[in-house]
Amino acid sequence: MRVFVTGATGFIGAAVVRELVGAGHHVVGLARSDKSAEALTAAGVEVHRGNLHDLDSLKAGAEASEGVIHTAFNTDFNNFDETTNFVDTAEADRRAIETLGEALAGTNRPLVVTSGTALLRPGRLAMEEDPMDSQSFAALRIPSEETALSFAQRGVRVSVVRPPLSVHGQGDHGFIPALIHLAKTKGVSAYLGDGSNRWSAVHLLDLAHLFRLALEKAPAGARLHGVGEEAISFKDIANIIGQRLEVPVKGISPEKAEEHFGFLAAMVKMDNPASSTRTQEQLGWSPVQPGLIADIDQNYFTNA
Repeated sequence: MRVFVTGATGFIGAAVVRELVGAGHHVVGLARSDKSAEALTAAGVEVHRGNLHDLDSLKAGAEASEGVIHTAFNTDFNNFDETTNFVDTAEADRRAIETLGEALAGTNRPLVVTSGTALLRPGRLAMEEDPMDSQSFAALRIPSEETALSFAQRGVRVSVVRPPLSVHGQGDHGFIPALIHLAKTKGVSAYLGDGSNRWSAVHLLDLAHLFRLALEKAPAGARLHGVGEEAISFKDIANIIGQRLEVPVKGISPEKAEEHFGFLAAMVKMDNPASSTRTQEQLGWSPVQPGLIADIDQNYFTNA
């Protein structure tokens, strides 16, 4: 299958590209720079120049494909702070999805879009069929998922993959590396309250495999949870970071969350366990890679 991939050189996107190429698909990657184009060429991927704001380029890439996987989004949390305009980033994502969907309308071709379990209600085990929560930390991304799923009624085999708070593995630049950097800077690995709030997690390679399965066989309108581990206490995450860095581990009061964690406070507070039981049954997906705690215990995390 000729597959157009946005975010093809990103953390998730590059792994998806490797998964697709390994399965025999012809991959066309969106490249916004010469550096990205060179990386795609080296990976044996056809280059399509453009970016998420170049809607004509997105339209052309999608129209020339037999399927699309959209992974592009600004999630570099080592360079993400209060000056980042998340509203504009989320709206650019929605417009890109709308453009890709319009290009595929009436073709019954697959469109796989990236969302997140953080859109769902906290404090309970989130299921694939649960409604999105307008009060969630990631609520600004709800229009993107709604826009994507609307194309299920317009002749697009669209599915949404919801990764958890932690997508981990070599090259991770998300929440866990940001927490490690903070612990190095502050000299302490902290958690809030008793640290019993829970995160779900998935290894990058397991998630990439799910994206391929979604492309190949997910039904129109499918909501898929890319979750390898349902619930890991935040205290356990703080403990392994402290152990690896040889710094103290301590709980701090929720009132001091922003003082200690800065822009990360909203994520650190989250209690966001999620299930992927239905996804695994529906697509025959079975996560097999190391879990989050075991992965943090690798040198490529804490020595970076």
